[in-house]
Amino acid sequence: MPLAPKSFLYESDSHTGVATIMLNRPDRLNALTFDVYRELRDAFRALDTEPGVRAVIITGAGRAFCSGGDVEDIIGALFERDDAGLLAFTRLTCDLILAMRQCRRPIVGALNGTVAGAGAVIAAACDVRVAADSARIAFLFTKVGLSGADMGAAWLLPRLVGLGHATELLMTGDFIDAPTALRIGLYNRVVARANVLEEARRFAEQLAHGPSFALGITKEALNREAHMDLTTALEAEAQAQAVCMRNPNFREAYDAFKAKRQPKFV
Repeated sequence: MPLAPKSFLYESDSHTGVATIMLNRPDRLNALTFDVYRELRDAFRALDTEPGVRAVIITGAGRAFCSGGDVEDIIGALFERDDAGLLAFTRLTCDLILAMRQCRRPIVGALNGTVAGAGAVIAAACDVRVAADSARIAFLFTKVGLSGADMGAAWLLPRLVGLGHATELLMTGDFIDAPTALRIGLYNRVVARANVLEEARRFAEQLAHGPSFALGITKEALNREAHMDLTTALEAEAQAQAVCMRNPNFREAYDAFKAKRQPKFV
């Protein structure tokens, strides 16, 4: 049964294999609600095995990508919760990031505008970030008296930008502009705002045409090997590569090379 979320837009192109999630509360700068969190988590869990989907784009409607948790719908409501209720919410937010990282389909963030708070962590959890030249980003948590280590930010960010930059971003909560985010490695590409979705789609289609099994193995290795020593990592990669050599895409790449044609990966 195809995905049919109610709190954001979703479409899947069977021709290209690219699915697109669009946060759709432009009047609230795509601020997140409890329902959005739940449905995003469930969507990424489903997309791990969704037939015909080989890459995913996540973007926002209007002038922002995502401004974080909605002040009225979430933050205000949290003051009414007990300790167990607060922990249930923070675990939900973390489950979204886990679902994104465990989804074996490549995820391309098309950051069409402001990226803040939880939106910044969602962007960091993507595999690649294509950003508008207007897409400022901030991990705002300390600005509201919360830890900068939220939703896995303290795990994700040092791996993208290094410990020094991550410490500054998470402790100050300050915005940085798109050129700065590109320079430190937080953004992969910066383009004119009008071209963000087109560029993200072009890149997603490139990945969708690639060997999906091998890309999933690559993503899993990037998740796991961060805490491994070299010997353990080398053994893990040796075993994973031996498995990939049994996958039909390896033979297809060889046959395509011999025939001087483009491979058609399954």
